[in-house]
Amino acid sequence: VQLQASGGGSVQVGESLRLACAASGASVRANDVSWHRQAPGKERELVARFTPGNEIRYNEAVTGRFTISRDIRKNEVYLTMNSLKPEDTGVYYCNLRRGASGLIYWGQGTLVTVSS
Repeated sequence: VQLQASGGGSVQVGESLRLACAASGASVRANDVSWHRQAPGKERELVARFTPGNEIRYNEAVTGRFTISRDIRKNEVYLTMNSLKPEDTGVYYCNLRRGASGLIYWGQGTLVTVSS
């Protein structure tokens, strides 16, 4: 399984970004997929999660601003981030957990920097 994240960049407060995660070797429809982030000096945290049962979970800090979505045909997962804040700065990782085996896979991370 390989996950390729893209779409990070440097933006100003209030602007938007859309991250993409292209998956190969596993279906984003049939497995648990999520976005995580790690800010400088902090532990990695869950940002948004999409379960095979179509349940969505968001970190409270991003609720109402971020949206996780997926394109089954392209086998990609997206994170649309609006109204970005400096505290959203960090490296964003996509994650896939296989339902049957429980194995977890991580993408390489994409850096998001929000400046005031």
